[in-house]
Amino acid sequence: MRYHGRLLATLAVCAGQASCSYVQSLSSNAQGVLNESMSWMDGFYDTDAGYLYSLDASAALRHDTRSSAWYAIGLLARNEGDDVANAEKILTAIVDGQYKDPAEQWFGDYQKEPEEPYVGTEAYPADIYDSWDPNWRGFIGTTLIIGLEEFPYLLSKSVTDLILESLHNSTVGDSYRVGGVDDDNLYPAYSNPSIMRAFVSGWTGRRLNDSNFTMAGEQYAQEIVDLFTRADTLSEFNSGTYTGVSLFGLTLWAKYLPADSIMTQYGERMIKATWEAVGQLWHPELKNMAGPWDRSYGFDMNRYFSLMALWFWIIMGKEKSSLISRPQIMSHSADFAYGPLFAVLGEFQASLVPEDVLNALQEFRGEHIFNSSTFSPPFDAYPRNITTWLASNISIGAETFDENVIGGPAINPSTFNPAVVQWNTGKGVGFITLHASENATTTAVSPGHLELSYPYGNSSSIFSFLVSTFAGKRDVSSWADVQGANVSISTNANASYSVTFAGAYGGQDEVINDFEFWNFTYSMPANFSGVPKVELDIELW
Repeated sequence: MRYHGRLLATLAVCAGQASCSYVQSLSSNAQGVLNESMSWMDGFYDTDAGYLYSLDASAALRHDTRSSAWYAIGLLARNEGDDVANAEKILTAIVDGQYKDPAEQWFGDYQKEPEEPYVGTEAYPADIYDSWDPNWRGFIGTTLIIGLEEFPYLLSKSVTDLILESLHNSTVGDSYRVGGVDDDNLYPAYSNPSIMRAFVSGWTGRRLNDSNFTMAGEQYAQEIVDLFTRADTLSEFNSGTYTGVSLFGLTLWAKYLPADSIMTQYGERMIKATWEAVGQLWHPELKNMAGPWDRSYGFDMNRYFSLMALWFWIIMGKEKSSLISRPQIMSHSADFAYGPLFAVLGEFQASLVPEDVLNALQEFRGEHIFNSSTFSPPFDAYPRNITTWLASNISIGAETFDENVIGGPAINPSTFNPAVVQWNTGKGVGFITLHASENATTTAVSPGHLELSYPYGNSSSIFSFLVSTFAGKRDVSSWADVQGANVSISTNANASYSVTFAGAYGGQDEVINDFEFWNFTYSMPANFSGVPKVELDIELW
């Protein structure tokens, strides 16, 4: 019953005021996040359906379940006019659409949209992460718990009972998940859904007096903790989006569970250690987390909406984050719907950011090198070793890895960026990122220098560098056309290289996560034997 603390804080802030609200009890930055995200989502709410229309402009007026759940929490926080009634309508509709057959793999999961056919039918086959997404148990389950923790005095008994039944089903369904079985990839190293899974199970077990749920949550949390404490790093490392989700989940660990939980005992430590790494990697001049990135939805945080940017907004202000004044027009902007939940948790999260990290987030601490490692079994043969160099207006970061898949543990070369260069071109942030094409890469980073080699490479290996477009140079045909920096290459690949374009409306390649780019590709000589390697030297103009 932790909500009493927030309720008392609200009453204290509102003392002597004729009109006051939960929102006014939040910090000014958290209020900004909540108010702006809610104002944006208000325009998508369908009062007849009790859902938000999809935030994707190409959805032909279909609805979206997950963002509707997040919006419902914002309605409870705002509590004006019909807000509470609409929140209860949304929550009831979401629970009504939950899958309720225990014999199905997706039991306890939630519809992605109310318009879709039933999952597993001939017309709509079960396709994990497409027709159904097992991670939505965690995304929506954590949202429901925040509603019960923060606003129980606003929710009717009937809706509260529905939510608790839903959490029971969600917890049972999530227990079906085993990495490597039935196409599922949930291992403790899959940080963001693992952290949420442990929390929902542990919290629900205590609320419903189900010791099996409680024990399952604690045991799974122990596996996550063991991986983390190896080097004080998340296995799903340095992601503009998913580090934000992991911090969200760890905040739930630290805020809503009792002292005897391992999640309470380690939550704050894991939050602080994660922020220590972020403080080393965030470049205030570029407004980007320097690479490498295990999972990224873009190559420049100034142009896509990242959840870490929401935390930055809450902690140090919107103008110092990577968000533009109108975040809803950025790429991947649907994640702005997470705003109400981040706002609710914002002050607690901000209180755990170490003072030296807060200073480093706001003002560049000067040239430095960050070294660390992280580990994602069963994909990694050994921990991925990370080195990142940051200096004024530039960063170079890379990781050495040996994995049994291509594209990182997410098996997605479009989001796995094992070597990244970013710099200030004078007209925005430029980038060079290695497009993963090998199971293993050995890297070395030093000031202005990046080395890459493929220990298992051969004559068919390629080095594919995705290079940003440039406001001051529309046509690019060689490294000499790169703006803001001189790039020199030495390699045992063929000296000649191809340059192709990935454009939204044409070109030889396809855009990645909405970003257009130039693709510089080196191939090896036909009869090559040995270890393919390339070195880049980068010097700012």
